Amino acid sequence: MPAYPFIDTHLHVWDPNHLRYPWLDEIPLLNKPYLLEDYDEATEGLSIEKLVFLQCECLPSQCEQEAQWVIELAAKDSRIQGLVPWAPLEKGEEARDIIERFSQIELIKGIRRIIQFEEDQRFCLQPNFVRGVQMLADYDLSFDICISHTQLANTIKLVEQCPHVQFILDHIAKPDIKNGNLDPWRVEVHELAQHQNVFCKISGLATEADRNWKPADLAPYLEHVISSFGEDRIVFGGDWPVVCQASTYKQWVKALDEFLERESASMRKKLYYQNAILFYKLPIDP
Repeated sequence: MPAYPFIDTHLHVWDPNHLRYPWLDEIPLLNKPYLLEDYDEATEGLSIEKLVFLQCECLPSQCEQEAQWVIELAAKDSRIQGLVPWAPLEKGEEARDIIERFSQIELIKGIRRIIQFEEDQRFCLQPNFVRGVQMLADYDLSFDICISHTQLANTIKLVEQCPHVQFILDHIAKPDIKNGNLDPWRVEVHELAQHQNVFCKISGLATEADRNWKPADLAPYLEHVISSFGEDRIVFGGDWPVVCQASTYKQWVKALDEFLERESASMRKKLYYQNAILFYKLPIDP
């Protein structure tokens, strides 16, 4: 385990009694409140200094309510230093009003509009969606890319059209770890990494593996994203409580940290701490 304070750039908390999350209907394990006190229990003994909250796919009409709820949580728990809400970027210029409102909230660092669940493989290339993503640069907001590995090719085309936007790839693009498939994910991730405005979030690997995964199952994927993005554009994410479907939080951190033993101390510090501050523009403690 990391022997120093680190940053979790991918926290979810939700309360289905407060907001509606339709996707939880299909996952009984997750279809209940997961709150900060539950996170603290799952991470007991780990020194997590800062947290970035990622939107949790509540009803689109409730996205601003979700953001406000997290702002209230952050007022009580100073570890929450970043918030990435949902916004209807597919509306293009019509989304400007909500983006502008979000940009005026210091805690909000970027936007995530999940692409993964869209049946249309070209969803992210629709002109209005591309324009919505491009617009984020006007407000110094980043974009979290949440896709399946099958959507990487079109995601690369999206990124090519948005050179002024800072991107971060969630969950290393959810490769088919369960079946041990590396290609074409391996080739396409490397191509995406050639764009210097794209970071990679090392998170979600256990969830994409078989429930009986072993650290060795994750190793080829970890090795590839680290070599592709380099030590300056990778960050750690816990993806709690989604990770609970395949692993405890501590099992995931332990597997990653053991893999990183081959790396330098300075590289590990970048992954667990420094790069997160850089990408999400988190406060630097005095």
